[in-house]
Amino acid sequence: MTARVYLDWNATAMLRPEARAAMLAALDLAGNPSSVHAEGRAARAAVERAREQVAAAVGCKPQEVIFTSGATEAARVLSHLPAGHAVCVQETAHDALWSHLDLTGVAERPEGPGHTLAMGLANGETGIITEPPVREGGKWPWGAVRCDWLMLDITQAAGRIPFDFAASGADMAILSAHKLGGPKGVGALILREGRDIAPLAQGGGQEMGRRSGTENLPGIAGFGAAIEAAMADLAAGIWVRVEKLRNILEKRLDADCKEIIFVGKGVRRLPNTSCFAAPGWKGETQVIAMDLAGFAVSAGSACSSGKVRASRVLAAMGYPDDVAGSAIRVSLGPATTEDDVQRFADAWLAQHRRHRARAA
Repeated sequence: MTARVYLDWNATAMLRPEARAAMLAALDLAGNPSSVHAEGRAARAAVERAREQVAAAVGCKPQEVIFTSGATEAARVLSHLPAGHAVCVQETAHDALWSHLDLTGVAERPEGPGHTLAMGLANGETGIITEPPVREGGKWPWGAVRCDWLMLDITQAAGRIPFDFAASGADMAILSAHKLGGPKGVGALILREGRDIAPLAQGGGQEMGRRSGTENLPGIAGFGAAIEAAMADLAAGIWVRVEKLRNILEKRLDADCKEIIFVGKGVRRLPNTSCFAAPGWKGETQVIAMDLAGFAVSAGSACSSGKVRASRVLAAMGYPDDVAGSAIRVSLGPATTEDDVQRFADAWLAQHRRHRARAA
């Protein structure tokens, strides 16, 4: 039986061995990180070690790292801003940001006590990288609105492209461990020192009073180990090799399927992501066909791919429904091989020919 091929790394990455080892070690720590005895101090040391690992990876201070259950919870900071702040959201941002939308960027409320711009640094569906606006006069311009704070979703970018929170000038950033080879159910809010928000969760005052609740020690330890390993991969050029595989895939598909549309081709993208459409062939149908053929791919974001509708992201980019509804995403990872890519191309092209024959 031919082994399955996993090509859905943007949905979740395979667990790194370094993360697994760190989690197993943390499971053997008996203490509560808030306890002052020796066992508690050992647990606290593991949390703070991970905080330092995350901070080093994203270019911030350790005290700016607040551990959460993931990027979606971290995005709740947009509902905990100082009173009067309105939230502008990038049209192609993840639903975790869109759920906090106050402004569209067209300035329904151009005046007020404050505005926050929330945007994705790299889009999980298309891989397209968006450079944040340049701060002007202490404000972030967004359409007709001038925003006081900037929040970046770096969930897909972290560990795959260089990012420096301090240099970005952003006020906040969010990320999840499982996108870079850590465990599911843990992430972080990066909050610039001096920025004031209401606590994400009330209670015992953990995470510097920003997010109460006993820390997920194994998850946090795994997060720290994973992001440290991810940065080592980035420095070693692993994603340069992955990008070459992505380009091989696109060249092969383009040569044998003339109507294929590659989203974002020619602009800066994540090195591992290919989003493409075959108009008239529903994305969900393609995903099922590829799954039966032994390949894991997706139609859009994993958080919304179960919904039968055209991609909101592609629609926001101006693609018509027949394109937005026929797009799939193939996302590669460090474990992907050229044989994986070529086998997928063979299978997809064969299924496409069958689709064309049935539609004729």
